[in-house]
Amino acid sequence: AAALEAARAADPPGLKDLAPAGLRVGVAINRAQAAGSDPVALAIVGRHFDQVTPENDLKWERVHPEPGRFDFEPADRFVEFGRSRGMFVVGHVLLWHQQTPAWVFAGKDGRTLDRETALARLKEHVDAVVGRYKGRIDGWDVVNEALEEDGTLRKTPWLEAIGPDYVEKAFAYAHAADPGAELYYNDYNLWKPAKRDAAIRLVLDLKAKGLRLDGIGEQAHWGVDDPPLQAIDEMLAAMRGAGLAVHVT
Repeated sequence: AAALEAARAADPPGLKDLAPAGLRVGVAINRAQAAGSDPVALAIVGRHFDQVTPENDLKWERVHPEPGRFDFEPADRFVEFGRSRGMFVVGHVLLWHQQTPAWVFAGKDGRTLDRETALARLKEHVDAVVGRYKGRIDGWDVVNEALEEDGTLRKTPWLEAIGPDYVEKAFAYAHAADPGAELYYNDYNLWKPAKRDAAIRLVLDLKAKGLRLDGIGEQAHWGVDDPPLQAIDEMLAAMRGAGLAVHVT
């Protein structure tokens, strides 16, 4: 017992304890981990991380699979997991063109989805999901992967049905549903200059219109040697230079 206690005392500090003030170290967890059935993973989470995101259980296909039907039970467990451990809880994601049920993009009577119907479905979803966790989820990835690699808006069903202001609408709905929550735009490959600069312009434009937008999320689909560290540094410097917070996942 004494040897075990000495070994524990000799353990290096967790990542969250080494982070400078103001920097949170986050982790994504799956449904089994949120339910407490993976003790090895949970020990790692508890030791190293102070922010938590769900892998899938707040994506539209999981939480709102059919019109008028929501399944909040797994998401409830995830939120309780984070709250009970004093972690900063992030909800992922409110609007995305993937992992969204086909019914969301289906028009009435077999017709093409129109703007009014698309906006109504988006607002209903955001009101229900964000409203349920008001004051319990600290920040939301509101819009995910809206940009192409060249910085233009991706041709998604949301863009086709609503128009370019669908991003603005999503942030407005999210803020109305929980004015106290932080709101983020999330994407990948933002280390590439064209996409990075477009994301910064998008966020600054939304902020100039008076919308709440607290930062940009970079999905780090990175390898050991790619992208170059210089490109990552330049991305972070550009975002900081624009006065934006960054979270890397």
